[in-house]
Amino acid sequence: MTTLCLGLAGAVWAALPLEQFTLAWNHTVEKIRWEEDYRITPAGLTLEEARVQGSGAGMEIPEDAVWQAGAWRYQRTLPPLQPLRLARTPEAGDYQLCSKWECRPLSAWLGPPRADRPLVELWSCAPHSFQR
Repeated sequence: MTTLCLGLAGAVWAALPLEQFTLAWNHTVEKIRWEEDYRITPAGLTLEEARVQGSGAGMEIPEDAVWQAGAWRYQRTLPPLQPLRLARTPEAGDYQLCSKWECRPLSAWLGPPRADRPLVELWSCAPHSFQR
């Protein structure tokens, strides 16, 4: 079983038993939705596909992107991310984490974004690594 850990510097704030997830957010200026699909592996989080609904400042669409179902879709070959670091501040709003069942804001597990805690990390972790 794979588990997605959320926290910072190895401290687990929440753990979710998932095999894959979509990370989604709205660009702070353009208000355009971005989505990234990840698979959770023992080596880390593998980006499988990304989608963006439009372009704007600092939001260039990759040349190999394909327009399909209302979004530009593309893939990148990256090594597994372990951890995936996200900036998370009150001014920027919150990320959504979507499973095959539902989408929920990160605040459902972590509380609202806070100025004194502007980062969060997501990583693949073994279930026994965070049990007390």
